[in-house]
Amino acid sequence: MEEKKTTETVPSEEETIEEGKIFAFLGYWGILFLIPILAKKDNRFAVFHGKQGLILFILEIIVGILGLIPFIGWFVIRPLGYIFCGIMSIIGMVQSLSGKYWKMPWLGQYAEKINI
Repeated sequence: MEEKKTTETVPSEEETIEEGKIFAFLGYWGILFLIPILAKKDNRFAVFHGKQGLILFILEIIVGILGLIPFIGWFVIRPLGYIFCGIMSIIGMVQSLSGKYWKMPWLGQYAEKINI
């Protein structure tokens, strides 16, 4: 009797990226960073962008808290912080839909340290 060999095929990098694009895109929409991290935890591309979305979400919370400081928080920290987070999110969304591993300036290094 012959044994059937089951070979599990590993998806190519292109297949991984194509499968994870929409999840990676969602990772930059605030709390939706949880979707690629939880729903596609086996997709390296989606999780990469999801972790960067997590870092942006944490930064947005910090900006919101620091934005409560009278005057400097109201007129400097909050507007500049939210503009920065918005720009990083938009760039991240475009890069994820383009199928690129894009490391955010200043923040990407912290996302790489997260082990999920």
